[in-house]
Amino acid sequence: MGSGSPQLDALQRPERLQEVLKHDNVDDCTPCRVTGAAAFMGLGAYSYFSGHSQLKAQQGKILQSKSMFGMRSRQAGITGTALVLAGMGFWRLVN
Repeated sequence: MGSGSPQLDALQRPERLQEVLKHDNVDDCTPCRVTGAAAFMGLGAYSYFSGHSQLKAQQGKILQSKSMFGMRSRQAGITGTALVLAGMGFWRLVN
């Protein structure tokens, strides 16, 4: 065996996470960042507007169901989800 060949026991061990992360510092190109950010922000806007319009359309059924989760909690859930997606888009743009 040559001096550059790894030993068998080294091949059977998984790589250390720190070593993998050290070699995984690839920067994305600007168009990739912009595209990813636009996708997340667009998904956030879509989920906000479509979610609230669906809630408005189903408002009568929701109120009649006497559910523990009323309109306000559902609106807050949709708004929170949309904000998280928009935040992910912003994070994607700057990181």
